[in-house]
Amino acid sequence: MNIILNGSPKHLNDGVHLEDIVRDLCKNPAHVIAELNGAIVASCERPVTKVKDGDRLELVAFVGGG
Repeated sequence: MNIILNGSPKHLNDGVHLEDIVRDLCKNPAHVIAELNGAIVASCERPVTKVKDGDRLELVAFVGGG
């Protein structure tokens, strides 16, 4: 399937859950906010949220610094 991830096309296997994508792409999944098709997905919902062909996904990681 094909999705738009942070504004760029990305090919993924069918039937993947949002949590799988976050864990594969992010060093610290606990500090990531996921927006799927314009709606924020709570971290407790990521393991049961399936990503579908044509979805738009934005992943934003919070980092500290000074």
